[in-house]
Amino acid sequence: MQVVTTIDSEDSAVDLVRTAVGRRLAACGQVDGPVTSAYWWDGAVETATERRVTFKTVAARTDELQTWLAEAHPYEVPEVLVSPVSDGNPDYLAWIRAEVGDPSPR
Repeated sequence: MQVVTTIDSEDSAVDLVRTAVGRRLAACGQVDGPVTSAYWWDGAVETATERRVTFKTVAARTDELQTWLAEAHPYEVPEVLVSPVSDGNPDYLAWIRAEVGDPSPR
């Protein structure tokens, strides 16, 4: 699974990645950016510079990662998008499963 969020600074993004990996909620995470985001907020169009964070995890850890992100994230309504990974390097996918202690069947 890939779980994506955005956050307002590189330091905050790196903190999210390091903490999620340290808690074994994700095997790894990447920080991209800066990216420019435009969105509706409180009745107006806002623009912000953010960092995109992509976590790699397994389905069995996704709910726990989402719950933790909702608690740890400074935004009132953080972006948290989850996408399944249907295929990839088998060795890499096995590494992800091993790093997060995937309890689900293969």
